[in-house]
Amino acid sequence: MSTSIEERLRDLGIILPEASDPAANYTNCVIAGSLLFVAGKGPSGKPKGKLGQAYSTEEGYQFARSAGIEILAVVKQALGSLDLVARVVKLQGFVNADPAFEQHHLVLNGCSDLMREVFGDSGIHSRSVMGANSLRDNLPLVIDSIFEIKP
Repeated sequence: MSTSIEERLRDLGIILPEASDPAANYTNCVIAGSLLFVAGKGPSGKPKGKLGQAYSTEEGYQFARSAGIEILAVVKQALGSLDLVARVVKLQGFVNADPAFEQHHLVLNGCSDLMREVFGDSGIHSRSVMGANSLRDNLPLVIDSIFEIKP
């Protein structure tokens, strides 16, 4: 018998928060066909600052993991259960970074690793990550995502 995603979260010691509200005039997510598009989410606690200045790569990894937990909270709110996720399709990260910072990919691993831990092989996804010279509210990173949902 397979483990539910809720059980896996418990085993991992992850408690999902309430889904955070959008920061402006948009919705947290949109379902189009069998795809769920989740708006960009930053880390909990709303830290401020740039990677490579205020924060290290390791701290950025934890911020990306935290943003991933925020994403999962939105998905659960939208679907009612994370067991309705067929797979993680794509993550796209924007890292607020010093121009000399070159470890964007290692930062985004925080979210990628989380998705693999939670969804197993269905958490393996495509992704892209870009450096940004600024982000809303001076967040260190923002991640948006696409999920395939079960019929």
